[in-house]
Amino acid sequence: MRSRAAALESIQGQSFDVCVIGGGATGSGCALDAQLRGLRTVLVEAGDFASATSSASTKMAHGGVRYLEQAIREFDPQQFKVLNRAVHERRRMLRNAPFLTRKQLFLTPCFRWFEVCYLEMGLKLYDWIAGRASLAPSFFVSRGEALRRMPSLRAERLIGAVAYTDGQFDDARFNLILAKSFTEAGGKAVNYLRVTAFEQGANGKLAAAHAEDEVSGRRFEIRARIFINATGPFADTIRQMATPAAAPRMRLSKGVHILLPLEVLSSTDALLIPKTEDGRVLFAIPWMGRLLVGTTEQEVNSAHGLFVTREEVDYLLRHLNRYLARPVAQEQIVSAMAGVRPLVSSRDSRDTKKLARDHEVEIDRQSGLISILGGKWTTYRAMAEDTVDAAARYLGLPAGRCRTQDYPLLGSEGYSFDYWQVLVKEHGLPEATARHLAEKYGVHASEVVELIKQDATLGAPLVEGLPPLRAQVVFSARNEMAIAIEDVLARRLGLEANGWREALRAAPSVAALLAKELGWSSAQQRGALDAYVRKIHDLSQKAGLGIEAPVHS
Repeated sequence: MRSRAAALESIQGQSFDVCVIGGGATGSGCALDAQLRGLRTVLVEAGDFASATSSASTKMAHGGVRYLEQAIREFDPQQFKVLNRAVHERRRMLRNAPFLTRKQLFLTPCFRWFEVCYLEMGLKLYDWIAGRASLAPSFFVSRGEALRRMPSLRAERLIGAVAYTDGQFDDARFNLILAKSFTEAGGKAVNYLRVTAFEQGANGKLAAAHAEDEVSGRRFEIRARIFINATGPFADTIRQMATPAAAPRMRLSKGVHILLPLEVLSSTDALLIPKTEDGRVLFAIPWMGRLLVGTTEQEVNSAHGLFVTREEVDYLLRHLNRYLARPVAQEQIVSAMAGVRPLVSSRDSRDTKKLARDHEVEIDRQSGLISILGGKWTTYRAMAEDTVDAAARYLGLPAGRCRTQDYPLLGSEGYSFDYWQVLVKEHGLPEATARHLAEKYGVHASEVVELIKQDATLGAPLVEGLPPLRAQVVFSARNEMAIAIEDVLARRLGLEANGWREALRAAPSVAALLAKELGWSSAQQRGALDAYVRKIHDLSQKAGLGIEAPVHS
């Protein structure tokens, strides 16, 4: 992947077979699939890659235990279909990007023997559906073993726990690596390039998209034989841009997560809370050195301006504390995130938590726009395969077979789980730094280390005591199209999730490094820093966390 400036120049005046609109998981997956089939493809994203839904997930590559419960209770074959597809796609995610994924054991505490029987039967069915794609069989854990594995659990009336294994991944980084794998295969990708209108050809079908650079205001015309709408919660906007009379299809469900110190759970295992007061399940999962707790489900009308509210924080803490010996206080929260799930409207369900997370490929016969609607992170690859299949059939494009089922993403070739030791041995890196780089870049971590060899000052940490390095900011600008402080801290490095306070401490250094790489003036640098600090301060205030904005020079 080039710098953003170079990427913009590479699409100027070009024509493509496929233009994919939307640089989230599904759009990046569609672009990679199409390019690997021999279709000349361009990917455009109105914001940053993974800046919306795709970086606000529960970080689970999973089949969906709660879908199984709904399938059984409501005898809904659609939920079984979603589950069956997801458990197989889960294994492909773990295989194709081993440095970004891992297996995770989940414990579900039981306080009645009926709960043990019910959960064991359900999870054995989960194992059976997964078949050869199962990551490990579920099993019962005694009371003593449950408390040993998770000492923070409330011991009163605890009988034991039912354990099962699912997948976990770094969602923002996985999305970015998808986009980088696409460009490495010869595709063109640009972020912060918003499609504003379509142009029709003589046959009435879409022939070109008009796009505007969100940074400079420069306008581009992108000509393609087919356009794929993979904008998730914004799908209706693109659909109605192509065909103004198109009826809305999307139902938006807001989900929030909070992050706590890992010591709250005192375990490397994750906690599943099987039922909340509104009939959902919640997870508390060790992730990147923190404990991720979520998620909620609330239907909203817009995907813009989302933030975590005090009421949502109270909801999550209230349910988590029912399972802990020592209650968690609001002051212990270090960060929070809000996102929206794009669900396809259903005639027979008014409740978003009951909508199946399956997807639909829609072909607009009037304009020729192909829209991929709904779905979930774990099935992004299958969604992309179905979309490109449909697009190729509709237009008679000479597309080859799908190659993404067993396609190692960039950084995976030759990677092993002890690769960090190579970085320690060959480059003298501290273990924590080596692990961090290996888990972000795979075997391409050495490219970050090369920057340090050219400038030793880049080997310093962004925040003292934490692994992320100054060199990663430079790498993000030169090789990953980062052009904003948030691009780096939220999605390239993941430091925002570690804590808003840590992100604010790192922000001045990030601003200075980006200014040098991108040619910002001192006023632009100061403006970018002030805007980022205000954003974090506002988010923390709305969540009732009261993280004060620091004074910087």
